[in-house]
Amino acid sequence: MPEPSSVEDITTTFGTVRAYRWVAAGDDRSPILLLPGRSAGTPMWGENLPSLLATGRTVVAVDAVGDAGMSVQTAPLRNATDQAAWIEQTLERMGLGRVHSMGHSFGGATALAHARHHPGRLASMALIEPVFSFAWPPPATLFWAFVSTLPGPRRWHDHALAAIGGVTVEEIRAVTPIGSMIAAGVEHFRAALPTPRPQSRAALAAITVPAYVAIAGQRSQAGGTAAAARARLIPGAHVEIWPDTTHSLPMQVPGPLADRLTAFWTTAENPM
Repeated sequence: MPEPSSVEDITTTFGTVRAYRWVAAGDDRSPILLLPGRSAGTPMWGENLPSLLATGRTVVAVDAVGDAGMSVQTAPLRNATDQAAWIEQTLERMGLGRVHSMGHSFGGATALAHARHHPGRLASMALIEPVFSFAWPPPATLFWAFVSTLPGPRRWHDHALAAIGGVTVEEIRAVTPIGSMIAAGVEHFRAALPTPRPQSRAALAAITVPAYVAIAGQRSQAGGTAAAARARLIPGAHVEIWPDTTHSLPMQVPGPLADRLTAFWTTAENPM
């Protein structure tokens, strides 16, 4: 990843949160907050950070409490309210005001929970292939997610990660730092986190935060076109299906995604 301006350990009710800042000197716009997917941590954004930093905004990223990474959990996370609370406490204790949150996969579900419970903290939210938010994942995904947690041969985990990420087994087995990190997180870290539930029509209609939702055009784990239709229940939401992408969407189109979000963030800060 690009070298951060600072690395901080923030104390919250639920544990210590590892946070990274990339400070854009002289920029007073709302910073970007990155929330990672399961077993990924901040390094999952390695492909995206150069494009996001090129927007000239400060970027903040955190490792999720209760998941693989450098954050250290000290109390159980029981529900979405607790998930939202550790994020809110982290931002408050970092001295941050309003932020543009951006979450991928389970990070998208966490970003949505934070928006529901603490809307005043957010200038906007971007949900990238958010699982368990607008629809249940396909049954095959739930099966492979279960397989990924079982002790067993590495080939089981490789097939599970490929199915979940919408990529090939060969891509999973390619020796890359991010691939090795996620594989290690899946194999060696046992998370005990609440499973999000798709939001009701009433809950979605009550959201007041400007929202951008990106859904993969192929092998979506967020729910595909049905999830896109459901996401449009959020008032004013900008919902987009990205062709030729899978659940690994942010890593597949980092530049175009940053361009799209730059326009979205500008509009959110300067509504008509």
